[in-house]
Amino acid sequence: MSFARAMEKRWHILTGDMDLVNNLQQSLKVHPVLCKVLVQRGIDSFEKAKNFFRPQLTELNSPWLMKDMDKAVERIIAAIGQNEKILVFGDYDVDGTTAVACMYQFLKKVNANLDFYIPHRYREGYGISKAGIDFARENGFTLVISLDCGIKSGDLITYAKGLGIDFIVCDHHLPDTILPPAIAILNPKQKDCPYPYKELCGCGVGFKLITALAEKMNLRADTPFEYLDLLATAIAADIVPVTGENRILAFHGLRKANENPNNGIKALSKLSGLGKELHINNLVFMIAPRVNAAGRMDDARKAVQMFVAKTEEEALYYAEMLHSDNTDRKEADRSITEEALALIEENRSWINRKSTVVFQPHWHKGVVGIVASRLIEHHYRPTVVLTRSGDYAAGSARSVPGFNLYEAIHACRDHLLGYGGHFAAAGMTMELEQVNAFREKFEEVVSLTIPPELLVPEIIIDAIITLKDIRRSFYDILCQMEPFGPDNPRPVFMAKNVMDSGYSKIVKEEHIRFSLRQENITFTGIGFGMSAKFHLLRQGQPVDIVFKIDENEWNGEKTLQLRMIDFRLAEDN
Repeated sequence: MSFARAMEKRWHILTGDMDLVNNLQQSLKVHPVLCKVLVQRGIDSFEKAKNFFRPQLTELNSPWLMKDMDKAVERIIAAIGQNEKILVFGDYDVDGTTAVACMYQFLKKVNANLDFYIPHRYREGYGISKAGIDFARENGFTLVISLDCGIKSGDLITYAKGLGIDFIVCDHHLPDTILPPAIAILNPKQKDCPYPYKELCGCGVGFKLITALAEKMNLRADTPFEYLDLLATAIAADIVPVTGENRILAFHGLRKANENPNNGIKALSKLSGLGKELHINNLVFMIAPRVNAAGRMDDARKAVQMFVAKTEEEALYYAEMLHSDNTDRKEADRSITEEALALIEENRSWINRKSTVVFQPHWHKGVVGIVASRLIEHHYRPTVVLTRSGDYAAGSARSVPGFNLYEAIHACRDHLLGYGGHFAAAGMTMELEQVNAFREKFEEVVSLTIPPELLVPEIIIDAIITLKDIRRSFYDILCQMEPFGPDNPRPVFMAKNVMDSGYSKIVKEEHIRFSLRQENITFTGIGFGMSAKFHLLRQGQPVDIVFKIDENEWNGEKTLQLRMIDFRLAEDN
């Protein structure tokens, strides 16, 4: 039984404006609880609900609203006209590799003279690399289109400019005050960019450039939509809000992934054993890890080769490599997590700390970020996992929700050679002899700045319902709220004063198969890793439960069940 599952959690029940809920209920004529969930997500009118449940591609913003779009399109069309060599350059993660695959396939379609380049995670690091620019110079490329990177690469783009290489930057990361000297910078987060939707991923910004190019070249209006399934994969994997334009793109991208998928997605679905309809969580948990594993364990170029493969056989060839990389990644992730947990157990004084910093020189650099997230599942606190990289210690940090990790690491800068990141995740490099000093300083900073409640996991509950509310019609509308993701998560419900029917049991030593009754309604449910709390059910007392609703298919028959998140003895008993 893992420590993670036995942790006490804070339950936070959301509230909604009941006048808005009642008005929406009158116009939609659906269960008031569903209206409450919608209102809490900003969907408080019939018109907004219609746009939410029936997202239309015609509602997408014009690409020409993005600053510098005209300059980017003009430069690419000129390059194609003069047969210049174009290099499509992207990051090694899902967002970067899908963006490169989309742009490369589109430019191939219009007879551009081109190649693509993915930097090696360890030899070159994140973003534009000097090695990449030197590759462009040595091979006669005069235009580079960077995707999902470049906004912070001022010095390198200046270097490229000196070599006669132009850059078009497509990025979605926050720009610095001084921008790189590119021919065009497409990034809705620029302060003076009038583009109305600011939350596109890198692949999304590239898609907007493809849309503008297709329009300017008088191609069919639906030409860019060929890449929607790759774009949906990027939206899912890059953890951007699934709202507004991203929701429209993800909705239609999922439809394409199910009806007419890219050969790479088809191959990965096959290897992942996905026989059923693809949902957004399949893209997050089945497709994305295999693409990311290529960059973590080896070279991400093969992820692009898989996505641009002309045949299913060719795609499967590369997909099998990615699948193998992911198997290696999982093994490294599992063994390092076990070693790290043992290290914490050995150093008993660390267990009462408000931060975790672990280091072993032999750990694989490609999985330290994943391991940091795993450790938070067990010891819920800001966590840094370090390994040896050449002559230095390097690693990744992950935060708990609500705590600004970047600020905490910035406060430890005297012990670091370099660092970067954002609110929830960061990376850093330091001298090997600084590891212990960094551990102590990081603990000091976190202890002084983290509010105690942030060290207790929080469950956000959308609404309180009764078991008799859970009907097929209720569930069908919930399903129509997909695709789920940040700012539109799968709804979480609470039911009060529920009794164990007497048939609940522990399965496989650590999970609970629930059988619960409220009034005359009985539901089954599954609670993974909850066996340590099984004694609460045996007390014969009412319990309050928190859960998601999903579907269980057994022998061809589908029934609704509860996917349990937490439970405790009823408070108003």
